[in-house]
Amino acid sequence: MFRALVLEKEGDAAVAQVRELDESALPVGDVTVAVEYSTLNYKDGLALSANGGGIVRAWPHVAGIDFAGTVEASSDSRYKPGDKVVLTGWRVGEVHWGGYAQKARVKADWLVPLPGGLTTRQAMAVGTAGFTAMLAVLALEDHGLTPAKGEVLVTGAAGGVGSVAVAILAGLGYQVAAVTGRPETEAYLRDLGASRIVARSDLAETVKRPLEAETWAGCVDAVGGAMLARVLGQMKYGGSVAAVGLAGGASLPASVIPFLLRGVNLLGIDSVSKPYADRMRAWERLVTDLPMAKLEAMVKPAVLSDLPALGAAILKGEVQGRVVVDVNG
Repeated sequence: MFRALVLEKEGDAAVAQVRELDESALPVGDVTVAVEYSTLNYKDGLALSANGGGIVRAWPHVAGIDFAGTVEASSDSRYKPGDKVVLTGWRVGEVHWGGYAQKARVKADWLVPLPGGLTTRQAMAVGTAGFTAMLAVLALEDHGLTPAKGEVLVTGAAGGVGSVAVAILAGLGYQVAAVTGRPETEAYLRDLGASRIVARSDLAETVKRPLEAETWAGCVDAVGGAMLARVLGQMKYGGSVAAVGLAGGASLPASVIPFLLRGVNLLGIDSVSKPYADRMRAWERLVTDLPMAKLEAMVKPAVLSDLPALGAAILKGEVQGRVVVDVNG
């Protein structure tokens, strides 16, 4: 038997309750993992919302889009009992049961070995958000960004992706401008390494001119929508925006002019089903480039019973940093 936060459909509502389950309830997969830690992300908040947020495809359901733990059983020769593993992406917690349980069963291809130098808790302090932030930084660097090019903007900076992006970039020597709409997060962002704070209201206006003053050498955008459109017109020539989130909406009310006249690159970052080599590259860089003291400063601990309330809070933009879930707590 094991404990899990199970989502059940009751009419038009989704009700979450911590329950005891038998291992026979687990989905089909190659590897059974004793889960130690998971996280809370925006998609998890959606899954825990009134109707499953439109992302839950089958009921009952276990949310949690990532986890770290120890292999209990495996039919795949790449993993054996006792191995420490991490999973991010592959739509666990959406169409496949995820990390909000003491056991998970998944395809072996979805896992990677826990990188040396990380504990399972630290791996989930990084989690999908930190993994995505690292993918964004790698994409910017692959397109020529260096600290000498100028200031880098991070939107949604107090959230999970944004917080880790600020810490990584600052640790690599970049001057980081962090965007936030909550003045109470400014000290937190400066502690992570932000060199200046940009008020969200300064970028909230709709685009009036397709090109503005060249300001940003690069950008990690965790918001999307109108803010992304505004930022595109402020990029320096040849600058790149790594777009990782849709909290501000999927529409992009932008002109093609920044792309045609300034050679701006818009880089879509999808963390869901990256090839193994790309996933390991990102994890290895996280081990070397993310300051662990700053990582700990981002962490808000939680247990399974906390998650329904925290899921509602993250959808309102009220969660700062990284929520790490001790599924055995």
